[in-house]
Amino acid sequence: MKVTSTSCICPVLVCLCFVQRCYGTAHHSSIKATRNQTKHIEGETEVHHRPKRGWVWNQFFVLEEHMGPDPQYVGKLHSNSDKGDGSVKYILTGEGAGTIFIIDDTTGDIHSTKSLDREQKTHYVLHAQAIDRRTNKPLEPESEFIIKVQDINDNAPKFTDGPYIVTVPEMSDMGTSVLQVTATDADDPTYGNSARVVYSILQGQPYFSVDPKTGVIRTALHNMDREAREHYSVVIQAKDMAGQVGGLSGSTTVNITLTDVNDNPPRFPQKHYQLYVPESAQVGSAVGKIKANDADTGSNADMTYSIINGDGIGIFSISTDKETREGILSLKKPLNYEKKKSYTLNIEGANTHLDFRFSHLGPFKDATMLKIIVGDVDEPPLFSMPSYVMEVYENAKIGTVVGTVLAQDPDSANSLVRYFIDYKAEDDRFFNIDANTGTIKTTKVLDREETPWYNITVAASENDNPGLLSHVTVGIRVLDVNDNPPELAREYDIVVCENSKPGQVIHTISATDKDDFANGPRFNFFLDEHLSINPNFTLKDNEDNTASILTRRRRFSRTIQDVYYLPIMISDGGIPSLSSSSTLTIRVCACERDGRVRTCHAEAFLSSAGLSTGALIAILLCVVILLAIVVLFITLRRSKKEPLIISEEDVRENVVTYDDEGGGEEDTEAFDITALRNPSAAEELKYRRDIRPEVKLAPRHQALSTLESIDVQEFIKQRLAEADLDPSVPPYDSLQTYAYEGQRSEAGSISSLDSATTQSDQDYQYLGDWGPEFKKLAELYGETESERTT
Repeated sequence: MKVTSTSCICPVLVCLCFVQRCYGTAHHSSIKATRNQTKHIEGETEVHHRPKRGWVWNQFFVLEEHMGPDPQYVGKLHSNSDKGDGSVKYILTGEGAGTIFIIDDTTGDIHSTKSLDREQKTHYVLHAQAIDRRTNKPLEPESEFIIKVQDINDNAPKFTDGPYIVTVPEMSDMGTSVLQVTATDADDPTYGNSARVVYSILQGQPYFSVDPKTGVIRTALHNMDREAREHYSVVIQAKDMAGQVGGLSGSTTVNITLTDVNDNPPRFPQKHYQLYVPESAQVGSAVGKIKANDADTGSNADMTYSIINGDGIGIFSISTDKETREGILSLKKPLNYEKKKSYTLNIEGANTHLDFRFSHLGPFKDATMLKIIVGDVDEPPLFSMPSYVMEVYENAKIGTVVGTVLAQDPDSANSLVRYFIDYKAEDDRFFNIDANTGTIKTTKVLDREETPWYNITVAASENDNPGLLSHVTVGIRVLDVNDNPPELAREYDIVVCENSKPGQVIHTISATDKDDFANGPRFNFFLDEHLSINPNFTLKDNEDNTASILTRRRRFSRTIQDVYYLPIMISDGGIPSLSSSSTLTIRVCACERDGRVRTCHAEAFLSSAGLSTGALIAILLCVVILLAIVVLFITLRRSKKEPLIISEEDVRENVVTYDDEGGGEEDTEAFDITALRNPSAAEELKYRRDIRPEVKLAPRHQALSTLESIDVQEFIKQRLAEADLDPSVPPYDSLQTYAYEGQRSEAGSISSLDSATTQSDQDYQYLGDWGPEFKKLAELYGETESERTT
């Protein structure tokens, strides 16, 4: 098959068409020839036959944007089977077949019916087949071919990101890079110069330039000054076809702004300024403003103001307003027209952020002179002191002079001044003031203990101008006089223990005085001399504004008297001295050995025996628990059935433990204690222990003499043998303990068995010192002693 195309318009395409035609004619016989491939495998020959092809395909070309009235001829298909008799029918299928591309089914000519755009689609893939027109059977296998859309320069370059906004610092060096712009061309970059772009500057010279190949924009001048011109509009053009005539172009705008640098020092518009300030201006208030201009912006224009010299440097101060960049002049001290009528200040303004690259343009500061004129105004009276402190004694008579305030008119007129006290509506008026002299007097009797200090405000005004007022604070201290007697610091709860000793401190008291320190302490404590001496208690002045209560005798009994009263006197150290009397209430209580109070109720008998309420409750609980255990044990024993026959293995010894305690030393019936004193004398006293014996007391000197000749160890062995062999003892084991008291002692026996029949001169008062455990014993022997004395 031959392929013929008439679209070869450029030299390259002409060559392609020439080769195409040559290939279709010169090599026609070779295409139809059968091509064999021989492969030798282990001595055998295998022959593969390739089917003969009757047509040859090449790609076609069609120009884009064809605007002619007739369809554009693309090419021609021809099969070797076509004899020109119309028996071969050509069929075209694929992309655009029948719509964009049509074929003459008899001749094989292909035409394009529409204008194509390469930028939308670069090529089309189609399929061609030759069939028999009569039988519709394919004469050749279906083959694929491509129709490429040939590019023409129909797209201008475009700046997709424009317009641009960019900044560059002022005073930059020439050639400083500002921005790189890029234009894109939709034409085929591989074919001709349709997509080869060249950049140029249309507007913005001579300030900026652009690189024709890269599109980099640079500054073209030295030291471009923002203060001279800040904004620039630069137009950049991109042209294809390498900038040649006939190429398409596109442009964009680049807005360039010069940013500020600190290249301008501050400058005051004037070298001399004048300011009027009235003398009535308040200290700390702003009295004026001054400003230096700076052509820079932002932080480059920030500055600070300062007073560098002048006679008003101590009267005025200057600060900087960060927002307005103004210098605020304030008053540090009050002005007085009568003393000084004008001041001179030298004020400097300096940049705070310096750029040392431009230090040669400096200095970045400027100075000016400010003259301040003090204005005369009618001022209120001026007090001689900023505040007054006065003193007056309490209880002073009404009309007593407290003090005097003084105010004068500071103006040259020197007008008369009137005074008055500026009272609030709710204040009590304890003072008044003479309107002409300023003398302050009392209007009521003062009490220091109620109000020790008064603060009043005195106002002064000129007679000629009552509206001008000045005020001053007057503090009045009320001085103390001794008009309050001392008294006890509080209500005291004083307790004395029953076992107290003579001279024992049972409490310490103190006193207070409403008067000042000079008229209060030191305090003196003493008993009333007009009363009889108290036999129970006394008072001791500790000379430190306290006093101690002491006992005069031993032992106190709640049953006899549970409360005592002690009148006392207290005097202060004022002149003249004042005194007062008070009565102390002293309760009698039972105490522990360490002095802690146990109880103060006379009817609490059990407490005297050393048992507290908690201990009694604990004992009762224990008894209840023991009774419950016994009842439970008896119930279990009764409910348990005893076996009729007891095994020999279960027979065991039953041990019953009991405690047989005597009645103490007073029990002389259950046991003969004589044996402990005289073992030899007890040898003859063999009697039954279950009957009451007849006690015969041997003389003491005889028992002692016999004891020296008897061996106690032998005596104990004899008693042991008697206990083992005595048939009259109970039918269970018993334990008899014998203890030998030893040789005679110098103190003698402490036993009380024989004391009932003898008289004793012993003093039992020491038992009261042994603590609450021996209190009952001390009371018994104490009562016996008192009865014997009676």
